[in-house]
Amino acid sequence: MKYSVFVVAEAERDLQEIYRYVFRNDSPEKAVRLLDSLEKTVMKLEALPLRGHIPPELERISVTEYREVFFKPYRIIYQVIGRAVYVYCVLDGRRDLQDLLQERLLRA
Repeated sequence: MKYSVFVVAEAERDLQEIYRYVFRNDSPEKAVRLLDSLEKTVMKLEALPLRGHIPPELERISVTEYREVFFKPYRIIYQVIGRAVYVYCVLDGRRDLQDLLQERLLRA
């Protein structure tokens, strides 16, 4: 059974920022390959969205409705609702993400 995958605007911006950073600081070719790999990782959620685990920063505060998968060092944060997968963030896992995850995912 396939799920529908939706990448929200903030996650799209994350992907664009990652691409621009690698483009400027490494090479255009690496930026294209990285973006392609991240997008493929996201699209794999169509088949296996529950393979990810709960981000530990959220689990510590008893927020368990979000999951994550990795394309090292990047963390792809998403939520499964029915037959839909919503990707909310694509973040560099080398950063301290506690506050960022709480701010982006737990808004009222």
